[in-house]
Amino acid sequence: MFEALVEEVRRAGGAAGRAHLVRRGHPDRMLAAAVRAGVLTRARRGWYSIWSPDDPRILALRIGGRLTGISAIRAWGGWVRRASRMHVATPVNASRLRCPRRRRVAFTDSPARNGVALHWTSAQHDRDTSTGVVTLLEALEVVCLVEPEEDAIAAIDWARRSGRVDALDLAVLARRLPASRRRLVSASSGSCHSLPESLARTRLRATGLGVLEQVLLPDDPSPIDLLIEGSVALEVDGEEFHRERFYPDRAKDLAATRSGFHALRPAARHVFDEWPAVLEAIRAALTARGVRVPAPPSASRASGVDNSGRPRRARRRTRAVPRSMSPRPRRPPPIVLSR
Repeated sequence: MFEALVEEVRRAGGAAGRAHLVRRGHPDRMLAAAVRAGVLTRARRGWYSIWSPDDPRILALRIGGRLTGISAIRAWGGWVRRASRMHVATPVNASRLRCPRRRRVAFTDSPARNGVALHWTSAQHDRDTSTGVVTLLEALEVVCLVEPEEDAIAAIDWARRSGRVDALDLAVLARRLPASRRRLVSASSGSCHSLPESLARTRLRATGLGVLEQVLLPDDPSPIDLLIEGSVALEVDGEEFHRERFYPDRAKDLAATRSGFHALRPAARHVFDEWPAVLEAIRAALTARGVRVPAPPSASRASGVDNSGRPRRARRRTRAVPRSMSPRPRRPPPIVLSR
Protein backbone atom coordinates (compact mmCIF):
# COMPACT_ATOMS: atom_id res chain seq x y z
CA MET A 1 0.00 0.00 0.00
CA PHE A 2 2.81 2.39 0.89
CA GLU A 3 5.54 0.91 -1.32
CA ALA A 4 5.53 3.79 -3.81
CA LEU A 5 5.55 6.37 -1.00
CA VAL A 6 8.46 4.72 0.81
CA GLU A 7 10.42 4.46 -2.43
CA GLU A 8 9.80 8.13 -3.14
CA VAL A 9 11.16 9.12 0.28
CA ARG A 10 14.14 6.79 -0.18
CA ARG A 11 15.00 8.38 -3.52
CA ALA A 12 14.79 11.78 -1.84
CA GLY A 13 17.64 10.78 0.49
CA GLY A 14 15.66 9.39 3.40
CA ALA A 15 13.54 12.42 4.27
CA ALA A 16 11.15 14.54 2.23
CA GLY A 17 8.89 17.52 2.75
CA ARG A 18 5.12 17.40 2.54
CA ALA A 19 4.88 19.62 -0.56
CA HIS A 20 7.41 17.46 -2.40
CA LEU A 21 5.45 14.28 -1.68
CA VAL A 22 2.05 15.80 -2.45
CA ARG A 23 3.29 17.02 -5.84
CA ARG A 24 4.26 13.44 -6.62
CA GLY A 25 0.83 12.02 -5.95
CA HIS A 26 0.93 11.23 -2.23
CA PRO A 27 -1.87 13.22 -0.56
CA ASP A 28 -2.01 14.27 3.07
CA ARG A 29 -4.32 11.42 4.06
CA MET A 30 -1.81 8.89 2.75
CA LEU A 31 1.03 10.57 4.65
CA ALA A 32 -1.01 10.54 7.86
CA ALA A 33 -1.89 6.87 7.34
CA ALA A 34 1.76 5.98 6.73
CA VAL A 35 2.74 7.66 10.00
CA ARG A 36 -0.02 5.82 11.91
CA ALA A 37 1.14 2.53 10.37
CA GLY A 38 4.72 3.18 11.40
CA VAL A 39 5.93 3.20 7.81
CA LEU A 40 7.05 6.83 7.97
CA THR A 41 8.21 8.99 10.87
CA ARG A 42 7.19 12.63 11.15
CA ALA A 43 10.45 14.36 11.99
CA ARG A 44 8.99 17.83 12.35
CA ARG A 45 6.15 19.80 10.87
CA GLY A 46 5.94 19.09 7.15
CA TRP A 47 8.81 16.54 7.09
CA TYR A 48 8.54 12.75 6.74
CA SER A 49 11.27 10.15 6.90
CA ILE A 50 11.90 6.42 6.55
CA TRP A 51 14.42 6.52 9.42
CA SER A 52 13.56 5.15 12.85
CA PRO A 53 12.61 7.68 15.55
CA ASP A 54 15.97 7.19 17.30
CA ASP A 55 18.11 7.57 14.18
CA PRO A 56 20.57 10.48 14.70
CA ARG A 57 19.69 11.81 11.25
CA ILE A 58 16.06 12.28 12.19
CA LEU A 59 17.06 13.86 15.51
CA ALA A 60 19.18 16.39 13.62
CA LEU A 61 16.34 17.02 11.17
CA ARG A 62 13.96 17.53 14.06
CA ILE A 63 16.28 20.15 15.52
CA GLY A 64 16.37 21.93 12.16
CA GLY A 65 19.66 20.90 10.60
CA ARG A 66 21.83 17.99 9.49
CA LEU A 67 24.47 15.86 11.17
CA THR A 68 28.00 17.16 10.84
CA GLY A 69 31.42 16.54 12.34
CA ILE A 70 32.10 13.30 14.15
CA SER A 71 28.34 12.57 14.29
CA ALA A 72 28.23 12.46 10.49
CA ILE A 73 31.31 10.20 10.40
CA ARG A 74 29.59 7.82 12.82
CA ALA A 75 26.41 7.83 10.72
CA TRP A 76 28.45 6.72 7.68
CA GLY A 77 30.04 3.90 9.68
CA GLY A 78 33.40 5.65 9.99
CA TRP A 79 36.07 5.22 12.63
CA VAL A 80 34.91 6.95 15.81
CA ARG A 81 36.73 6.27 19.08
CA ARG A 82 34.14 7.35 21.61
CA ALA A 83 30.68 8.79 21.88
CA SER A 84 30.42 12.57 21.96
CA ARG A 85 27.78 15.23 21.68
CA MET A 86 25.61 15.20 18.59
CA HIS A 87 26.96 17.77 16.14
CA VAL A 88 24.32 19.49 14.02
CA ALA A 89 24.89 22.00 11.21
CA THR A 90 22.22 24.70 11.10
CA PRO A 91 21.95 27.71 8.77
CA VAL A 92 22.76 31.12 10.20
CA ASN A 93 19.17 32.17 9.62
CA ALA A 94 17.68 29.07 11.25
CA SER A 95 14.67 29.62 13.48
CA ARG A 96 12.20 27.48 15.38
CA LEU A 97 14.79 24.89 16.36
CA ARG A 98 13.12 21.99 18.13
CA CYS A 99 14.02 19.46 20.80
CA PRO A 100 15.63 16.37 19.20
CA ARG A 101 13.32 14.03 21.10
CA ARG A 102 10.08 16.02 21.24
CA ARG A 103 9.23 17.98 18.14
CA ARG A 104 6.70 20.19 19.91
CA VAL A 105 9.29 21.48 22.41
CA ALA A 106 11.58 24.38 21.50
CA PHE A 107 15.30 23.63 21.48
CA THR A 108 16.02 26.27 24.10
CA ASP A 109 13.58 24.47 26.45
CA SER A 110 14.90 21.00 25.64
CA PRO A 111 16.57 19.02 28.43
CA ALA A 112 18.72 17.40 25.71
CA ARG A 113 20.23 20.65 24.41
CA ASN A 114 23.45 20.17 26.40
CA GLY A 115 24.13 17.01 24.43
CA VAL A 116 23.98 18.89 21.11
CA ALA A 117 26.62 21.12 19.53
CA LEU A 118 25.10 23.52 16.99
CA HIS A 119 27.38 24.67 14.18
CA TRP A 120 26.00 27.81 12.53
CA THR A 121 27.08 27.64 8.89
CA SER A 122 26.36 29.54 5.69
CA ALA A 123 24.39 26.65 4.22
CA GLN A 124 20.69 27.14 3.55
CA HIS A 125 17.86 24.98 4.78
CA ASP A 126 17.13 21.71 3.01
CA ARG A 127 14.25 22.22 0.61
CA ASP A 128 11.90 19.35 -0.20
CA THR A 129 14.47 16.60 0.43
CA SER A 130 17.25 15.79 2.89
CA THR A 131 19.86 13.11 3.55
CA GLY A 132 20.15 14.26 7.16
CA VAL A 133 23.93 14.56 6.81
CA VAL A 134 26.21 17.28 5.41
CA THR A 135 28.76 16.51 2.72
CA LEU A 136 31.81 14.51 3.74
CA LEU A 137 34.27 17.39 3.31
CA GLU A 138 32.12 19.64 5.49
CA ALA A 139 31.98 16.95 8.17
CA LEU A 140 35.74 16.38 8.03
CA GLU A 141 36.37 20.10 8.31
CA VAL A 142 34.38 20.29 11.53
CA VAL A 143 36.14 17.18 12.85
CA CYS A 144 39.54 18.72 12.16
CA LEU A 145 38.55 21.92 13.96
CA VAL A 146 36.87 20.63 17.11
CA GLU A 147 38.03 17.06 17.79
CA PRO A 148 41.34 15.81 19.25
CA GLU A 149 43.87 15.62 16.47
CA GLU A 150 44.31 11.83 16.60
CA ASP A 151 40.55 11.42 16.14
CA ALA A 152 40.59 13.85 13.22
CA ILE A 153 43.44 11.95 11.56
CA ALA A 154 41.57 8.68 12.09
CA ALA A 155 38.47 10.13 10.41
CA ILE A 156 40.53 11.19 7.39
CA ASP A 157 42.24 7.77 7.38
CA TRP A 158 38.82 6.13 7.18
CA ALA A 159 37.65 8.43 4.39
CA ARG A 160 40.78 7.64 2.38
CA ARG A 161 40.68 3.91 3.10
CA SER A 162 37.01 3.64 2.13
CA GLY A 163 37.63 5.49 -1.15
CA ARG A 164 35.27 8.33 -0.24
CA VAL A 165 37.91 11.01 -0.87
CA ASP A 166 40.73 11.36 -3.38
CA ALA A 167 43.78 13.60 -3.69
CA LEU A 168 41.71 16.50 -5.04
CA ASP A 169 39.27 16.26 -2.12
CA LEU A 170 42.16 16.26 0.35
CA ALA A 171 43.61 19.36 -1.30
CA VAL A 172 40.23 21.11 -0.97
CA LEU A 173 39.98 20.07 2.68
CA ALA A 174 43.48 21.39 3.41
CA ARG A 175 42.62 24.76 1.85
CA ARG A 176 39.52 25.05 4.01
CA LEU A 177 41.46 24.51 7.23
CA PRO A 178 43.49 27.17 9.04
CA ALA A 179 47.24 26.83 8.60
CA SER A 180 47.71 25.31 12.05
CA ARG A 181 45.43 22.37 11.22
CA ARG A 182 46.42 21.55 7.64
CA ARG A 183 49.06 19.11 8.81
CA LEU A 184 46.24 16.78 9.89
CA VAL A 185 45.58 16.05 6.22
CA SER A 186 49.23 15.28 5.45
CA ALA A 187 49.48 13.16 8.61
CA SER A 188 46.67 10.88 7.41
CA SER A 189 47.13 7.70 5.40
CA GLY A 190 45.20 5.68 2.87
CA SER A 191 46.96 2.45 3.91
CA CYS A 192 45.51 2.22 7.41
CA HIS A 193 43.18 -0.74 8.01
CA SER A 194 41.50 0.07 11.32
CA LEU A 195 40.87 2.69 13.99
CA PRO A 196 43.30 1.26 16.59
CA GLU A 197 46.00 1.02 13.93
CA SER A 198 45.44 4.67 13.03
CA LEU A 199 45.61 5.77 16.67
CA ALA A 200 48.77 3.74 17.28
CA ARG A 201 50.53 5.21 14.24
CA THR A 202 49.64 8.79 15.18
CA ARG A 203 50.68 8.36 18.81
CA LEU A 204 53.98 6.65 17.96
CA ARG A 205 54.97 9.35 15.50
CA ALA A 206 54.02 11.98 18.07
CA THR A 207 56.67 10.54 20.42
CA GLY A 208 59.33 10.90 17.73
CA LEU A 209 59.52 7.25 16.66
CA GLY A 210 59.90 6.33 13.01
CA VAL A 211 56.95 4.28 11.79
CA LEU A 212 56.37 2.53 8.45
CA GLU A 213 53.01 1.12 7.42
CA GLN A 214 52.10 -2.14 5.69
CA VAL A 215 55.62 -3.54 5.44
CA LEU A 216 55.84 -6.73 3.38
CA LEU A 217 57.69 -9.76 4.76
CA PRO A 218 59.75 -12.13 2.60
CA ASP A 219 57.75 -15.25 3.48
CA ASP A 220 54.27 -14.04 4.48
CA PRO A 221 51.55 -12.79 2.12
CA SER A 222 50.13 -10.15 4.46
CA PRO A 223 52.13 -7.06 5.48
CA ILE A 224 52.98 -5.88 8.99
CA ASP A 225 50.63 -3.17 10.23
CA LEU A 226 53.38 -0.94 11.66
CA LEU A 227 57.16 -1.33 11.66
CA ILE A 228 58.71 0.86 14.36
CA GLU A 229 62.30 2.06 13.95
CA GLY A 230 62.94 -0.89 11.64
CA SER A 231 62.93 -3.23 14.65
CA VAL A 232 59.51 -3.78 16.23
CA ALA A 233 56.65 -5.27 14.19
CA LEU A 234 53.39 -4.04 15.71
CA GLU A 235 50.11 -5.78 14.89
CA VAL A 236 46.95 -4.38 16.47
CA ASP A 237 44.29 -7.03 17.08
CA GLY A 238 40.64 -6.85 18.05
CA GLU A 239 37.72 -9.24 17.90
CA GLU A 240 35.93 -7.05 15.42
CA PHE A 241 38.96 -7.09 13.11
CA HIS A 242 40.69 -10.45 13.66
CA ARG A 243 38.10 -12.96 14.86
CA GLU A 244 38.71 -15.24 11.87
CA ARG A 245 42.47 -14.67 11.60
CA PHE A 246 43.95 -16.40 14.64
CA TYR A 247 46.16 -18.87 12.72
CA PRO A 248 47.29 -16.45 9.95
CA ASP A 249 48.18 -13.84 12.57
CA ARG A 250 50.32 -16.32 14.50
CA ALA A 251 52.01 -17.26 11.24
CA LYS A 252 52.77 -13.59 10.63
CA ASP A 253 54.37 -13.30 14.08
CA LEU A 254 56.65 -16.22 13.22
CA ALA A 255 57.52 -14.65 9.87
CA ALA A 256 58.30 -11.31 11.53
CA THR A 257 60.58 -13.02 14.05
CA ARG A 258 62.36 -14.93 11.29
CA SER A 259 62.93 -11.60 9.54
CA GLY A 260 64.70 -10.28 12.64
CA PHE A 261 61.91 -8.15 14.08
CA HIS A 262 60.45 -8.13 17.57
CA ALA A 263 56.76 -9.03 17.15
CA LEU A 264 54.22 -7.28 19.39
CA ARG A 265 50.48 -7.86 19.13
CA PRO A 266 48.42 -5.70 21.53
CA ALA A 267 44.64 -5.87 21.46
CA ALA A 268 42.57 -2.96 20.26
CA ARG A 269 41.45 -2.43 23.84
CA HIS A 270 45.07 -1.90 24.87
CA VAL A 271 45.38 0.89 22.30
CA PHE A 272 42.08 2.45 23.35
CA ASP A 273 42.40 2.21 27.14
CA GLU A 274 45.97 1.24 28.10
CA TRP A 275 48.17 3.04 25.62
CA PRO A 276 50.93 3.98 28.13
CA ALA A 277 51.50 0.26 28.79
CA VAL A 278 51.74 -0.42 25.04
CA LEU A 279 54.19 2.44 24.57
CA GLU A 280 56.32 1.23 27.47
CA ALA A 281 56.50 -2.27 25.95
CA ILE A 282 57.53 -0.83 22.58
CA ARG A 283 60.25 1.28 24.15
CA ALA A 284 61.53 -1.71 26.14
CA ALA A 285 61.68 -3.83 22.99
CA LEU A 286 63.56 -1.10 21.13
CA THR A 287 66.00 -0.60 23.98
CA ALA A 288 66.67 -4.35 24.19
CA ARG A 289 67.65 -4.29 20.53
CA GLY A 290 69.98 -1.38 20.99
CA VAL A 291 67.74 1.17 19.32
CA ARG A 292 67.98 4.64 20.81
CA VAL A 293 64.54 5.71 21.95
CA PRO A 294 64.03 9.45 21.45
CA ALA A 295 62.67 11.59 24.23
CA PRO A 296 59.10 12.75 23.62
CA PRO A 297 59.36 15.98 21.58
CA SER A 298 57.54 19.12 22.55
CA ALA A 299 55.66 18.81 19.25
CA SER A 300 53.69 15.96 20.77
CA ARG A 301 51.65 18.58 22.61
CA ALA A 302 50.17 19.58 19.24
CA SER A 303 49.73 16.07 17.89
CA GLY A 304 46.86 14.84 20.01
CA VAL A 305 48.82 13.07 22.80
CA ASP A 306 50.76 14.22 25.83
CA ASN A 307 54.30 13.20 26.78
CA SER A 308 53.12 9.88 28.23
CA GLY A 309 51.26 9.01 25.05
CA ARG A 310 47.81 9.63 26.48
CA PRO A 311 45.25 11.30 24.20
CA ARG A 312 45.10 15.07 24.56
CA ARG A 313 41.97 17.06 23.92
CA ALA A 314 42.22 19.76 21.28
CA ARG A 315 42.58 23.27 22.66
CA ARG A 316 39.45 25.36 22.55
CA ARG A 317 39.58 27.84 19.72
CA THR A 318 37.66 31.07 19.53
CA ARG A 319 37.90 32.12 15.90
CA ALA A 320 38.63 29.19 13.60
CA VAL A 321 36.09 26.78 15.09
CA PRO A 322 32.50 26.97 13.83
CA ARG A 323 30.25 28.38 16.50
CA SER A 324 28.72 25.74 18.77
CA MET A 325 26.12 27.46 20.84
CA SER A 326 22.42 27.73 21.44
CA PRO A 327 20.24 29.59 20.89
CA ARG A 328 21.14 31.28 17.59
CA PRO A 329 23.78 34.03 18.00
CA ARG A 330 22.52 37.58 17.73
CA ARG A 331 25.06 38.41 15.03
CA PRO A 332 25.98 36.06 12.20
CA PRO A 333 29.10 34.08 13.11
CA PRO A 334 32.16 33.82 10.87
CA ILE A 335 31.45 31.71 7.81
CA VAL A 336 33.66 28.62 7.96
CA LEU A 337 32.06 25.94 5.84
CA SER A 338 31.92 27.89 2.59
CA ARG A 339 32.72 26.63 -0.86
